[in-house]
Amino acid sequence: MSTTTNYPSATPQSQPPKKDYKNLVIGLLAAGFLGTWGYLLWNNNKQEQTQAQQQTQIAKVTDEKGQLQKNFDDALVRLDSLTGTNNKLTSQLNEGNGQIAKLKTQIRDILHKERITVAEKQKAESLIKELNDKIGNLEQQVAQLTQDNQQLTADKQQLTADKDKLTSDLSTTNAAKQDLEKKVDVASTLNASNITVTPMHEKKDGKDKETTTAKRVNKLVIAFDVANRIATTGQTDIYVCITGPDGKPISVPALGSGTFTTREDGDKVYTAKVPVDFEAGKTKPVQFAWKQNSEFVRGNYKIEIYHNGFKIGEGTRELKKGGLFS
Repeated sequence: MSTTTNYPSATPQSQPPKKDYKNLVIGLLAAGFLGTWGYLLWNNNKQEQTQAQQQTQIAKVTDEKGQLQKNFDDALVRLDSLTGTNNKLTSQLNEGNGQIAKLKTQIRDILHKERITVAEKQKAESLIKELNDKIGNLEQQVAQLTQDNQQLTADKQQLTADKDKLTSDLSTTNAAKQDLEKKVDVASTLNASNITVTPMHEKKDGKDKETTTAKRVNKLVIAFDVANRIATTGQTDIYVCITGPDGKPISVPALGSGTFTTREDGDKVYTAKVPVDFEAGKTKPVQFAWKQNSEFVRGNYKIEIYHNGFKIGEGTRELKKGGLFS
């Protein structure tokens, strides 16, 4: 039977063990170290990613800068091509040269930088677009000017052809006109008929007596009729050429003799020039007395009548030696 008592027993009792914090501290330190190391690894990796992104962005911007340079160069080639092919366009371009020059300067300033920002790239793109717009306008002007030039060329060719035709027609017309004028001129030459040569002795009382004795003749009265249906009314000159028995033309400059040009024989000496008042459509009688300052000799005298350069008639009269009582 067991008994209980409130008195302490002589038998020793077991006590609870003391808590050990060493392992806990080590664990916490290890966990903190691992966390710090992990953070460092994560942060380093983040920086590497950021740096890689920056490098990629730099490379991208660099590539885009090269593309911008190419676009700018292409625009300049277009501009040079336009201004080099049309002088009129070059003149027009000079009017807006300040704007284009300003755009080119702004673009070059950006592209000359070793590195450009996104904002600068966007600005360069905008400037190049504006430059290309202006070049596009110039291209439209070139197209219009080219079309106008082609039309002007066609018009010039047509005008040249028309001018050549008019010149040809005019030449033909002039030739026909000259030919007609020549025909009219020839056709208007007077015709001489009823030619008579009468040797006369003019007495002191002024009366004339016909004679064939050479030593008594002191003038030759030459008479003929002239007519032409198409000749116009007006005064015209008729040339009388007298050739003496010796075959030489009789010419006395003091009495009005001279030379004229014939249509067939060139220049010819005339004895007298007789003005005639001709009336169209009518026959005109002409009479002319030739007195010379030397004696007439016996022999045949040939009388030739010319008008308009043509010989229109001729006659011959013989003067004789005469008899004892002539």
